[in-house]
Amino acid sequence: MQVIYGINPLLEMLLSHPAELEKIVVAEGRTDQAVEKLLHLASQQRVPVERGGRERVEKLAPGRVHQGVAGLCREYAYSDLDAVIANRHADSRYSLVILLDSVTDPQNLGSIIRTAHCCGANGVIIPEDRAASITASAIKASAGAIHRLPVARVVNLGRAIETLQKEGFWIYGAEAGTALDMRTPDYDGHIGLVMGSEGRGLRPLIRKKCDFLISIPMRGEIASLNVSVATGVILYEILGKWKKGF
Repeated sequence: MQVIYGINPLLEMLLSHPAELEKIVVAEGRTDQAVEKLLHLASQQRVPVERGGRERVEKLAPGRVHQGVAGLCREYAYSDLDAVIANRHADSRYSLVILLDSVTDPQNLGSIIRTAHCCGANGVIIPEDRAASITASAIKASAGAIHRLPVARVVNLGRAIETLQKEGFWIYGAEAGTALDMRTPDYDGHIGLVMGSEGRGLRPLIRKKCDFLISIPMRGEIASLNVSVATGVILYEILGKWKKGF
């Protein structure tokens, strides 16, 4: 079983995948409009609701900003690489896939999934080892986007890159300090954007597999942006070049 906590993530789950919710637990005393909306939707979708003390919710989501609500649901079902490739947005000329190399913070993962969905990306690809997976923290940070965008979990990220290249994708790796300004390419074609880990960036093997290495121009004394912020900056640069992507 997996735990989802917070009003908005649970509302999104009820709207998109209600059958996967086993039940919702609501702390006694939560009677505001947001909770009433949640309870009404749960009733419509025939999802059981359990009232309990706040400690019951706290036990399910210890130390989290759960807003007095938590839900128990089935484990997240990852997509496969083919499903991500096939999921091009209806308004996009090209496919856009985000690959994450050893991103270990689940909140960064969730934020990237949220941004990818807002930008009309096909989906996100993550490796099985040494990387964040879809957890309650990632689900909450995605603000529900996790239920609307496929995420593939692969054994070998390098092979996933090779598969995308065979499918006609150009692979751009984000690398702080590299000479190619992210504003320079025309991004004409299917794009795979590879973002590295929060501390070390891209691993050498993954870096070598990229067709291009791009960097975000910086003026401050800090050398790099948070990986989720950097992903958003680059994605909107790509969409700006595509124009029709907005």
